[in-house]
Amino acid sequence: MKKNIILEISAILEKRKDSSADYSYTKSLFDKGLVEILSKVSEESNELLEAAESEDENKNKKLIHETADLWFHTMVLLSYEGINAEEVLNELEKRFNTSGLDEKASRKD
Repeated sequence: MKKNIILEISAILEKRKDSSADYSYTKSLFDKGLVEILSKVSEESNELLEAAESEDENKNKKLIHETADLWFHTMVLLSYEGINAEEVLNELEKRFNTSGLDEKASRKD
């Protein structure tokens, strides 16, 4: 599997902005706007939580599937807002070798 799949998906999302909603689910989300995209992120978040609480034999498969759905729809949101996935990856990279507690304390929210 390619390690840069996140960047590849990000590039495809940008291309979808210029495609037809008749052929692209992603374009249809972009056309429907922020409220619809947020609704999908919320839906996928809830489905991930349900998968995590599941006790059936397919739990891991469900967790992987729902995580992929959530990541994808989150990337659609970022793209809609003009944020490239590389910006998020850079932020994660900056956090290496930093305690999560220290990182949280350093925020100026």
